[in-house]
Amino acid sequence: MYGMVNKAIEDLVTHMKGPAAWQALKRDAGVDLETFVGMDQYDDDVTYRLVGAASRMLEIPSDEVLEAFGEYWTIYTAKKGYGHMMTAAGGGVFEVLENLDSMHTRLSMLYPDMRIPQFRLVREATGQALLSYESQRDGLGSMVIGLVKGLGKRFGTPVVVEWVERREEGAAVDRFRVSLEA
Repeated sequence: MYGMVNKAIEDLVTHMKGPAAWQALKRDAGVDLETFVGMDQYDDDVTYRLVGAASRMLEIPSDEVLEAFGEYWTIYTAKKGYGHMMTAAGGGVFEVLENLDSMHTRLSMLYPDMRIPQFRLVREATGQALLSYESQRDGLGSMVIGLVKGLGKRFGTPVVVEWVERREEGAAVDRFRVSLEA
């Protein structure tokens, strides 16, 4: 993954627990890098180890860490100069979700080695939507839940996300039912 992801984890942990906690978390994860460079590639295992160490430090399951990180990532990336891309992608949660693949295609020009996940949103007559998520990486479905909740916060629209099909349980892709709260 690109260093920007690991820098966001650092920012989240430092914001929640302070710089000393971040140093302890890196030691626990076996990461001896002083800093991450946003545009540099790092082995995915580094990120997974950081998530595991955060899980141990916070005494919560990794899925909860990933969900919290996904929510934080939406806000973090907007502050780090990518907010204009989200704004261009749409004026609400469903619109941005419908345009994620286009946004990721544009980002791949900046990050040529980016392994882009694929999203597909199908709106339902009930006012809900079904979001399909496909990735070369395993175990990040909880992060998607957080990303969608983060979009809800960005647009002032609380959302409910239900994981309805899991790839790890044999489904072709992960699917989530997304409901906007009134």
